[in-house]
Amino acid sequence: MTARLDLIPEWPVTIAGSVLSLEHTFADDLDGLYVPWEPQGFEEPALLFYNRGLAEVLGLDVDAVEAQAATLFSGSSVPAEALPLSQAYAGHQFGGFSPQLGDGRAVLLGELVDPDGRRFDLQLKGSGPTPFSRGGDGQATLGPALREYLVGEAMHALGVSTTRALAVVGTGRTVMRRGPLPGAVLARVAASHLRVGTLQFFAVRRDVEKLTRLVDYALERHYADRPRSGNNAHDLLMAVAEAQAQLVASWMHVGFIHGVMNTDNVALSGETIDYGPCAFLDAYDPATVFSSIDHHGRYAYGNQPRIGQWNLARMAEALLPLLADDQDAAVARGEEALVHYTKTYDAAWLGGMRRKLGLRGEQDDDLALVSDLLTHLREHGHDFTKAFRDLSSVASAAWRERWRARRGDADPAAVDAARAAVNPVYIPRNHLVEEALEAAIAGDLEPFRTLMSVLERPFEVQPGRERYAEPAPAEFGPYTTFCGT
Repeated sequence: MTARLDLIPEWPVTIAGSVLSLEHTFADDLDGLYVPWEPQGFEEPALLFYNRGLAEVLGLDVDAVEAQAATLFSGSSVPAEALPLSQAYAGHQFGGFSPQLGDGRAVLLGELVDPDGRRFDLQLKGSGPTPFSRGGDGQATLGPALREYLVGEAMHALGVSTTRALAVVGTGRTVMRRGPLPGAVLARVAASHLRVGTLQFFAVRRDVEKLTRLVDYALERHYADRPRSGNNAHDLLMAVAEAQAQLVASWMHVGFIHGVMNTDNVALSGETIDYGPCAFLDAYDPATVFSSIDHHGRYAYGNQPRIGQWNLARMAEALLPLLADDQDAAVARGEEALVHYTKTYDAAWLGGMRRKLGLRGEQDDDLALVSDLLTHLREHGHDFTKAFRDLSSVASAAWRERWRARRGDADPAAVDAARAAVNPVYIPRNHLVEEALEAAIAGDLEPFRTLMSVLERPFEVQPGRERYAEPAPAEFGPYTTFCGT
């Protein structure tokens, strides 16, 4: 069923005493991109995890919010200041274009503004069916909700730009997927939920006026401090090109595989969004794919930089009517952004790899030094994370001599300290994530809590937690992830 965005009902009236101060610039400025929609609510919600650290950053009354968190973040009560809505967007999914997608199981409550004036969306994911559910139940299960909470917090600790989870609430309901599973709602905080697919939604409808308003809004919300050229569409395209290039480079540095880099999962803010079939490398291999639905390796680890540029090209196509009056000039501006993406990515990736190797400055043969190491890791099946933490145990003698010569007279202790600050000991190892999620689904949350505590300090050696630094044992077998969020 296609949602009717021209039919705007009244805002829902089910309210609770508010402990949140919410604003609504998206709802105020971008009519035509959403349907006001109330979450369905649940009879017996229970708070499972509450991100007090994030709540403090957001400037919330941490204890007061926690007291209401079960009903508030399950959608069982709607804050007095909320204007809940479900967003519309389009998108290329595995290369095929869908002109209307949208929040099939999510409701945006509004926007939080932190003490530094930064604006964040507060969204409930799994809060029931919406006009974009396409026959689905709009609910989420506990495993995917916890996975997004854990991986988002791990990425944040690793220094990767990401959306974050404020809470996970059990709904008290059983949700049928491949079998009966406990239901849950994830409260997600994001710089915004604007995506490349959001731009495509108006572009495919040739609604230039609303596309222009969306561009102006996105540029002001995310890149207000960026110098302006006089063409906002071009400025936004260049800014997103830069942000996405830096983001994908940071994924590559920690061995992260997103798994579903569709244009509706490309945030204009440059944050990692939607942790569905995501995973991390153990043995280094650019062809690694974990997603059960990525049959041809489109979103393999090594393909992510290229797909990032492909997604940017789709954004440029959506913006062509605004880039210039002349078609050739508009295309040239789009191509300029693609070149900017590539140059930014190459510089960000190599710069990050230099830091992982403890190299100062830049030399012409640095790329060859890095590439030769990666080739060695792939040929010998070395673990990506452990290899960079302890190069002496995996690199060939000849390569180590080149590395020492490149470091020159740098103090070895200083080099080791610099490398330890950027090469993690701990990442969300796939087998440990699955172990923690399986225990949680069975009712035991302790393994999840322990894993979370380890991943909060990924660069510090934590005595007694050696197993969390090890790759999966052989009996874990080939790993497959599923898009359950």
